[in-house]
Amino acid sequence: MPAASIIIPHLNGRHHLDDCLQSLRRQTCQEFEIILADNGSTDGTQAYLRDHYPEVRLLELGQNRGFTGACNAGWRAAQGEFIILLNNDTEVTPTWLEAVLDAFRRHPEVGSVASKMRLFDRRDYLHTAGDYYRIDGIPGNRGVWQKDEGQFDQEEYVFSACGGSAAFRQRMLAEIGFLDDDFFFSCEDVDMGWRANLAGWRVLYVPTAVVYHKLKATGGHVTGSYYDGRNFLYLIWKNYPTTLLHRHWPLIARAQLAITRAALQQWRGAAARARLRGQLAGLWGLGKMRAKHRTIQALRRIDDETLTMRLTPVDAPLAQG
Repeated sequence: MPAASIIIPHLNGRHHLDDCLQSLRRQTCQEFEIILADNGSTDGTQAYLRDHYPEVRLLELGQNRGFTGACNAGWRAAQGEFIILLNNDTEVTPTWLEAVLDAFRRHPEVGSVASKMRLFDRRDYLHTAGDYYRIDGIPGNRGVWQKDEGQFDQEEYVFSACGGSAAFRQRMLAEIGFLDDDFFFSCEDVDMGWRANLAGWRVLYVPTAVVYHKLKATGGHVTGSYYDGRNFLYLIWKNYPTTLLHRHWPLIARAQLAITRAALQQWRGAAARARLRGQLAGLWGLGKMRAKHRTIQALRRIDDETLTMRLTPVDAPLAQG
């Protein structure tokens, strides 16, 4: 049994594969399997993998199941003690996996590990040093667009791990489940952070686990805007405890209205219109998400005060990326 199963969701990204898979071949720790879950690529990915990377297990899904569907298919096929999601448009440093597994083994309270993700083409700038979740319902990437000058060089707990490089303990997943297919794309990683925290697990940011990411190489700006608009609301309906929702609903409403106003001001842009459509879809999904809310809250192991300490105050910078 491998120590880790690295799951790579994929759609027509053959041109990214050499950077990603060659970096995995250079890992100092080789106790892993690679599962590439292909969402029906038409760019020759399948033949390219068979010819150049026979060590990769190819799951041919035959259709686009989204980020969540591909990752869930990979999870069902995985054999490792730890499950790691890795974008196909990334490159990992040689000691990346060693650092991730070492963190899990040193911290039994940790159910998820977040990597330090830098920009692929500007390697001294950050994409994320773990993710946060604001009290008003806005998620974000710590350190996004900042030059990496050592300000995030310490291990620390964060709210969630960015799905571009997120690692999970199988024992935790047996309790809380894996990605929610209703999210399809965007915020599914923050949803995992919510469920992990509510169930009493911690998420640890590990700065020595370094990943370079071709930000926005996969997924379009319009697509991301729609799913962000919808899934920000899905996160609230599904995960936010009712007691805290009653306490903070004015802040949450204000944040959503600010997003609406900003989109309306830019309504001629396709991304702004997509964001508004996403918000409408998020409101429409209230009933479906509230049904899941009851199940998640039944698994809750921490009180309101502890949870509030894990959330970020409203004056944190808005999510970007």
